Amino acid sequence: MEDFSTFYFSDNSSSKRLVYKKGSGPAVILMHELPGMIPECVDLARRLAENFTVYMPLLFGEPDKPLSALGMAKYTAQLCISKEFYCFAKNKSSPITDWLKALCRHGKQECGGQGVGVIGMCLTGGFALSLMADDSVIAPVASQPSLPFGITSTHKKALGISPDDLQNAKERANSGVPILALRFSEDSISPPEKFETLRQEFGKETDTIEDSAELCWKKGTVLETMVVNSKPNNPYSIPQDSHAVLTLGFSSNPEHPTNRVFKRVVEFLQEQFEK
Repeated sequence: MEDFSTFYFSDNSSSKRLVYKKGSGPAVILMHELPGMIPECVDLARRLAENFTVYMPLLFGEPDKPLSALGMAKYTAQLCISKEFYCFAKNKSSPITDWLKALCRHGKQECGGQGVGVIGMCLTGGFALSLMADDSVIAPVASQPSLPFGITSTHKKALGISPDDLQNAKERANSGVPILALRFSEDSISPPEKFETLRQEFGKETDTIEDSAELCWKKGTVLETMVVNSKPNNPYSIPQDSHAVLTLGFSSNPEHPTNRVFKRVVEFLQEQFEK
């Protein structure tokens, strides 16, 4: 990762974390997923850095280390007892989101403009909602949000956000800060119930942009969703257990639905920055 610069960021508390930075232009905070800052996540940062200044904080684990079953089990166990990540709380924001909000404000101050974009994935997917409660965030992307883990039907529906953060996020959404949410259709880690809750809280999408065999893409005034078909016998032979839309499940094939989703993420961020 020699093409990235690094710095340690603190929010004036005891928490101090390493942040990788690359690119130029408006700030985008990229939060890695449960496997850690895997090479596919680093590649995503590089793709985004072609248009934005990407801040990628190391939340846990080692940077640019390939996914492994042992590492996955290790990090899952650590996070389940962590005081910074609430893996099972249905109506609480993980404490680490306070540090991330401070990083968002730092990115806005460094890069200028109206505010920053945020991209959360898997474990951090729902963090995009908590962060949009902060005035610095103007372009939140929630990719395959998974917290709280779906151990019960109510956990599957929950967004893992405190009532105060949720109310603030809804107010900001209604004042012109839209949400883009992504998932694979058969993903059980990020179950469809979470998207149903998003629709209930932020308004059902009103306009069907595209609803095809490859990609169900809908957009409303506040909420935009893109669901990639991973059902058996889907046109692109996407595995039914696919989860990570922008990283492990991403294809560089220009016609592949995940590539089209990535292009929409870039467009979505640019649209908000240009308002």
